[in-house]
Amino acid sequence: MKKVIVLGATGLIGKHLVKQLAECKHISQIMAVTRRKVTYSDPKIENKVIDFNQIEQYGALFKGDILFSCLGTTKKQARTLAAQREVDVEYQLKVAELAANNGVSAYFLVSSSGANSQSKNAYLQMKGDLEDKITELQFKHICIFQPSLLLGAREGFRFGEKLGSWVLPSLCQLPFLKRYRPIYGHQVAAKMCQESMKFKIGIQRFSLDACFPD
Repeated sequence: MKKVIVLGATGLIGKHLVKQLAECKHISQIMAVTRRKVTYSDPKIENKVIDFNQIEQYGALFKGDILFSCLGTTKKQARTLAAQREVDVEYQLKVAELAANNGVSAYFLVSSSGANSQSKNAYLQMKGDLEDKITELQFKHICIFQPSLLLGAREGFRFGEKLGSWVLPSLCQLPFLKRYRPIYGHQVAAKMCQESMKFKIGIQRFSLDACFPD
């Protein structure tokens, strides 16, 4: 039986992940760490609201067997690129460091297809930068999930994502674009749950085309 921590438990993937983990027999306790209070009805789930600007004060929360990191925002929501980086990189990295220091053995990160610290695209550069930093930490097992455009109900309307959800499914029928096709948040969460049942060592990256077949 495993105790897990979920960061970003109110997001598109995180909310599905918490629900699916609660249904897993190998999970005994779920600590959902959020920026605002949420209500969960399952006895396995505990919600802790923290001030992410004071993460160091909550170090004791990040203890368990697996840390799932699904946190993320957009430049529109954050208003500036610097503020987006704070959420997408700095908050997640700090929590990962605290968890590694607390002896958490496995870390599961939701990143992005095309993540590359050398990318000229600011978003992909941030995702790649976080991946690079995470792989330097002392986790026994690291799983990095790299989905493309995510589909599903979100808070707030995102025109670019809505347009992509109309256009990309047809466009990505082309073999060389298949890995960039849209995927539902609950599908990514399901894959994360499946991998949490396995005992592995080392770093794994799961791209869309390799792990989410048609």
